[in-house]
Amino acid sequence: MKNSYSTQLHNLIPGGAHTYSRGDDQFPSNAPPILERGEGAYVYSPDGKKYLDYGMGLRSVNIGYGNKEIADACYEEILKGNNLTRASLTELKAAELFVNMIPSVDMVKFAKHGSTVTSAAVKLARGYTSKKYIAIPAEHPFFSYDDWFIGSTVMQRGVPPEMSSLTLKFRYNDIASLELLFDQYPGQIAAVMLEPATTVGPVNNFLHQVKKLCQSNGAVFILDEMITGFRWHLHGAQTYFDVEPDLCTFGKAMANGFAVAALGGKREIMKIGGILEPEAERIFLTSTTHGAEMSALGAFIKTMEILDRENVVDHFWEYGNKLMKGMNGIAADLGIQDYFYLEGYPCSPNYITKNKDGVISLPMRTLFAQEMINNEIMMPYIAISYAHGETELDLTLSSTRKSLEIYKKALENGIEGYLKSPVIKPVFRKFN
Repeated sequence: MKNSYSTQLHNLIPGGAHTYSRGDDQFPSNAPPILERGEGAYVYSPDGKKYLDYGMGLRSVNIGYGNKEIADACYEEILKGNNLTRASLTELKAAELFVNMIPSVDMVKFAKHGSTVTSAAVKLARGYTSKKYIAIPAEHPFFSYDDWFIGSTVMQRGVPPEMSSLTLKFRYNDIASLELLFDQYPGQIAAVMLEPATTVGPVNNFLHQVKKLCQSNGAVFILDEMITGFRWHLHGAQTYFDVEPDLCTFGKAMANGFAVAALGGKREIMKIGGILEPEAERIFLTSTTHGAEMSALGAFIKTMEILDRENVVDHFWEYGNKLMKGMNGIAADLGIQDYFYLEGYPCSPNYITKNKDGVISLPMRTLFAQEMINNEIMMPYIAISYAHGETELDLTLSSTRKSLEIYKKALENGIEGYLKSPVIKPVFRKFN
């Protein structure tokens, strides 16, 4: 049955899923190829198997699968008509909420996907500055499925070369590398877009340095908070790091898995996407039929209420601290702390897997993920939800010990006798 599901998926859907990070090549072969439902922090396959999940809908489910409060809020909006001919009261309420929550935001444009709003930010920056180049950190893995970003990766098939040339790369936490770009392309860079942090955060006031450099060169400073938003801080990682961007983008944890993304920013820039400026040249920003779908915005409003009421962001940090301490402690107990460890911010930790030579290893990562699934935990990466509690923490640490015992044996004896799966692959690679 497992192979049948996989065959059907690939026969009907290019890649077998609608997001590359859900694909077969991102999981060990003992992972369920298809899921039927989720509840709290758990997912269930059609054959009834239950897994504790740390993927959480590609980090979008921050409260928990199937949360009734959020589902009810969504359903109430569906009964109102869900998608109306003019702007809805729900749309206005959601916009007011977002503007009040994020300090740098005067105006907001909602959409369904992160790629839509990051590309809208690029267009807005180019329209505002009349410049064409966009600078991004080489280390930040993903901004959009549109040509302006994908053309800067190794997967350039289908992207005109002239588009690829318009996106420039610098190094995160290396302000000199960004200064060099401004020197090489004087008066031509429309915007600098970056995540506030990944597993690596800013040092030496890097974000403030980037902002200052943008200001002195007439470029738009854009923070992509697709992952950091509503995890680092209720009011965005920009609040956590005390820096205000010109534009910012959000998604993922906005609505507990419902499709909501947002482009927000300063009125001075955002207003050029409007229709009230007399005789102003128009820019076609985002115009999406489903961007202000009431059900999803109802989910956003309720999700924000729960985040605030239950201090959910504090839970992310507290649970993450315990998880990092516990998993790193187990690795230390086994004497493999140099080969397996968690790093990064506790609200969004990352696990590192190395081989016996101390080199970061996808085969070893595959082995660990394989063994965690054998112990009924799906951990392609670590996305914490409010539904992850003490029971889930205990289960995770118990499974981690069993999995790392195998990991240690693979370090000592070679991985060949333990890895039963093809090695997971990077999403961005030139060939299949």
